Amino acid sequence: MITSIMIIVFVLGYIAIALEHPIKVDKAASALLIGGLGWALLAIGFVEIIDFEIVTNKFNSFKEWYGLKNPGKEISELKFLKYELSHHLVDIAEILFFLLGAMTIVEVVDTHGGFSIITDKITTNKKVALMWILSVITFFFSAALDNLTSSIVMAALLTKLIKDKEDLWMFAGIIILSANAGGAWSPIGDVTTIMLWIGGQVSAENIIVSLIVPSIVCTLVPLIYLSFRLKGSVKRPDLSEFNEEEKVSTSSFEKNLIFYLGVLGLLFVPIFKTITNLPPYLGIILSLGVLWTITEIIHRNKTKKEKSKLSVITTLKKIDTATIFFFLGILLAVAALQSAGQLDIVAKWLDTSFNGQTKNGIYIINIIIGLLSSIVDNVPLVAGAMGMYPISDTGLYAVDGLFWEFLAYCAGTGGSVLIIGSAAGVAVMGILKVDFIWYLKNISLLALMGYLAGAATYILMQ
Repeated sequence: MITSIMIIVFVLGYIAIALEHPIKVDKAASALLIGGLGWALLAIGFVEIIDFEIVTNKFNSFKEWYGLKNPGKEISELKFLKYELSHHLVDIAEILFFLLGAMTIVEVVDTHGGFSIITDKITTNKKVALMWILSVITFFFSAALDNLTSSIVMAALLTKLIKDKEDLWMFAGIIILSANAGGAWSPIGDVTTIMLWIGGQVSAENIIVSLIVPSIVCTLVPLIYLSFRLKGSVKRPDLSEFNEEEKVSTSSFEKNLIFYLGVLGLLFVPIFKTITNLPPYLGIILSLGVLWTITEIIHRNKTKKEKSKLSVITTLKKIDTATIFFFLGILLAVAALQSAGQLDIVAKWLDTSFNGQTKNGIYIINIIIGLLSSIVDNVPLVAGAMGMYPISDTGLYAVDGLFWEFLAYCAGTGGSVLIIGSAAGVAVMGILKVDFIWYLKNISLLALMGYLAGAATYILMQ
């Protein structure tokens, strides 16, 4: 009974998020409601809900950990629930701190006028040409950084290049598709690919070679289609329209310094992770700390009024906090379903229904996982798959085996079908206020076309 209520609450919250504009309730509020209610319901019906056959390994690990920390004390299911929540909260906090740090760095660069270095070089206003330029930049930028950071940077760029809301949202959709496709083939480009790389299921060299062509196809199909549909030119925003009080005067040296420091700071994150094996949010925090210190130094001789406009403290006030809370709510809601065992049940059902021990079965299972990742987060789905299938010495589930490669592609790109199906989509949705229903009508079919074309390309390459 409680399980059914949890699912109903999640679905209703999802509908509320989709209908944000018609019902006039901010999506962050709906997300926080389903996140909080999900865990409350899980706590109320914990004994009824939890299938300890599914979570046996986690529960046994918890018992061993708790027994070492608290010898002689009773181990209850409630303590396990709190342990589960703490475990999820750590993962969620890492994403939120990373998002907060990346958004701050981008905002600091923007405040100093740093993005004009790029926008001044993009002279075309033709929609098709601009679409191809931005898509290619995003695709490779996402592979070098990750799809979340890249989408945040490109969303900031779009506001400097495009004025009309309809055009802005269309290009935002293209950015999401390119960012997710670009992240799928890189070992550091998407959180699910990172999980598989760190877990030992795939190697960095092999995942690049195996998935770069399907990922390119995934990007090209929507671009080619839109090349015949998009007509005319975009209208650029008139910078002179901004209020004089909001204008900030920066020298060419300051503009270039902050821009390149910001870009290098973002590029430093995957390097930091590779060298230290520490979570990416620590790298972004370190980069932000360096950038913050430099801005304090270069502006220390300016008047208080001038300095306040350029300070990181002022920039922090501009960060879209609602997006952070939206992320928090959605991730908590999905985590509740994961802890209740619902996502593991789905994974087992897929394996049983489509025979996960055959090539054709693997193709079907992974394509469905990719589509499911557009509804719920791809991280728990991939985590569930990693838990179900141990790495074998040979065959479909060996290191760099067919299952793991195709899972990396499908989980990385399938989330593009819905705007809240990927971290990149959620970030762009928050920054540019893209409407869920608008995305569903205008971008989802394009994303599905690219996703299936890339999947078909991978299958034909085998």
